[in-house]
Amino acid sequence: MQVVRTIAEMRQLVASRREKGETIGFVPTLGYLHEGHISLVDKAKRQCGFVVLSIFVNPLQFGPNEDYAKYPRDAKRDLELAAKAGVDAVFMPEVTEMYPDFPQPIKTMVHVSEITDTLCGASRPGHFAGVATVVLKLFNIVRPDQAFFGLKDAQQVAVITAMVKDLNVPVEIVPCPIVRDADGLALSSRNVYLNEQERQQATVLHEALSGLEREIRANGATIGALKQKLAAVIAAKPLAQIDYAVILTYPDLKPLPDATLIADLKPDRELIAALAVKFGGTRLIDNKIFRPSEVHAHV
Repeated sequence: MQVVRTIAEMRQLVASRREKGETIGFVPTLGYLHEGHISLVDKAKRQCGFVVLSIFVNPLQFGPNEDYAKYPRDAKRDLELAAKAGVDAVFMPEVTEMYPDFPQPIKTMVHVSEITDTLCGASRPGHFAGVATVVLKLFNIVRPDQAFFGLKDAQQVAVITAMVKDLNVPVEIVPCPIVRDADGLALSSRNVYLNEQERQQATVLHEALSGLEREIRANGATIGALKQKLAAVIAAKPLAQIDYAVILTYPDLKPLPDATLIADLKPDRELIAALAVKFGGTRLIDNKIFRPSEVHAHV
């Protein structure tokens, strides 16, 4: 496994592999790797000849009162996990390699409109502009054929997919399923922040999402009733502080009237039940993307 720290070296390495006819798979991460990241690598290895994983804690996507400074980092452990997973190259640049004038702001940012106005885009102003900007930079450096993103952050997948389409970026975005711990909690680098009691109560996110199927199967279920049920299940945990618990269309992330009957939606209409909940100082997200017709088909 090669560890690459400069943009020039990364471009040269990928170009040499492409000359050999290999397809390039790319897994961008903030580091502090877990099995969710490794599942992306596994899929990339199945589909591509040469797999690049990036480790870069991007300051542009953190707000002034967020956890950029304390975001968990462990380069040695990350490199060991990447090597064990069969990654071919790790791109691990310094902040000044990606942003030479840092901490001065860069002059060009990528803004994806509308789908960034809700969910985490509303709670974390500027977050997705930071995400879209660094991902486009990474795409221009690595120039992958396919890039693999976990659906735990389904809004991020929607944003990156829209950016690639609108700006004609020659890469295929491959969404990958959420990976969960044995108790259902979605794997996240931020889970390390949780104390024992918070960790136990955080499983309510998966519990609330799993309960949606029962509610949808009930005759007369409405969008409003489903949202109320989500919030009620989560609010039963004393440490849970709800940022949002909503149901929107996916991937355009538009709200539906609360009175909308699930049974009246088009069978192929995709919806997302999306959650953001704080436990102590830790903000966790989770979601479930579903088609009402598929849920009914399992009755």
